[in-house]
Amino acid sequence: MHIEPEEIAETLEMISRHHLDVRTVTLGLSLRACAADDIDEIARRVYDRVTSAAGRLVPVADAISREYGIPIVNKRISVTPVAELIASCGACDVSPIALALDRAGAEVGVDFVGGFSALVHKGIGEADRRLIDSIPAALAATERVCASVNVATTRAGINWDAVLLMAHTIKACAAATSDRDAIACAKLVVFCNMVEDNPFMAGAVHGSGEPDEVINVGISGPGAVRAVVESLSPDADLTEVAEAIKATAFKITRMGELVAREAARRLGVTFGIVDLSLAPTPAEGDSVAAILEAIGVERCGGPGTTMALALLNDAVKKGGAMGTSRAGGLSGAFIPVSEDANMVRAVRDGALTLEKLEAMMSVCSVGLDMIAIPGDTTAETIAGVIGDACAIGVANTKTTAARLIPVPGKTVGDEVEFGGLLGSAPIMSVNGWAGTRLARRGGRVPAPLGGLKN
Repeated sequence: MHIEPEEIAETLEMISRHHLDVRTVTLGLSLRACAADDIDEIARRVYDRVTSAAGRLVPVADAISREYGIPIVNKRISVTPVAELIASCGACDVSPIALALDRAGAEVGVDFVGGFSALVHKGIGEADRRLIDSIPAALAATERVCASVNVATTRAGINWDAVLLMAHTIKACAAATSDRDAIACAKLVVFCNMVEDNPFMAGAVHGSGEPDEVINVGISGPGAVRAVVESLSPDADLTEVAEAIKATAFKITRMGELVAREAARRLGVTFGIVDLSLAPTPAEGDSVAAILEAIGVERCGGPGTTMALALLNDAVKKGGAMGTSRAGGLSGAFIPVSEDANMVRAVRDGALTLEKLEAMMSVCSVGLDMIAIPGDTTAETIAGVIGDACAIGVANTKTTAARLIPVPGKTVGDEVEFGGLLGSAPIMSVNGWAGTRLARRGGRVPAPLGGLKN
């Protein structure tokens, strides 16, 4: 991989002035060998596997960061969906595995561990149900563990029974951490078309098609892209804007490719993918919404926002794909409300609503992310919101997701503080006309005809 001196100089400027970083170096680990018929034995094997395989992850990432001058914000681990390990174990409460993952994560020094997960898009197995029932206790009792559940795919349609079950699970997570502003919900995401190699939390898992150990890297650079767009002439047309974003995404991706290859080499594991996503932080200017406003929308959420986001997402993918042959994960622009200072401002100003976020989700990565809603929002209403997100993903053959946080005791206009990269957010209004009949119908929404591609 040849890198020109000019590329190095441009990258250093983006790092020093515009918050460019590698958001995460994520080590994916297979836990298939940890399956057993006793819950405590599984937990012991999981702890031993993670601590032995990931012991050098943080020192290696820190050394690369120092040597190349590239900030690496998070070091993370993703594991085999835990529901796949517990089929022969009869324990109703499988949170001991989450506790083992949390202890192992603390031992090796990572920020998060993803994979307390299940895939139920065609039906809920007995082991899947036990895992889902354990999510509230597991997330309430752990600091680093994240959970995810896939409830829909373009090939299978939407498992509506699973959607309602997850809505009740979200409410239970909120209740279990009501004294911490429902923080457990910030570590739980409900997916449509989940991918196997996502390095970002809370949805990272180590899929069944992956090698035993693999490095996946997630890059980030909203501030760098914003600066480039702002540097253009006010008369620049949208084609020029797209080309400028594409060129910047290429440079950012080259940095991610360098870090991923070097981390994999030093750890002696497979280099998996570079996720090309623009992931905002609460820092001023490090914002996807700020890019949309630099493109020309007066405030994120106003008319034209969805078009501007589609342009941004497309340019990021095209530029990133030129920078690496290992593009994967989610790869696009993220719109997590609480983690994006300009989105928070747009919500406070009344420019950005939940309905507008649904429209934006149709053209970007994932979608309804880190949205704080009133604590008294019903499970049926939450199910309806998740269902809408899944319908967009199923119809468009794309990954969509919902990370909704019903904060007990909070109502529209109140504020909630999650801290760190999770940021803070005002409580958003949710349309109260979902009713109860739709959510209680059950069954499965059939897959679209477009899903039959063989």
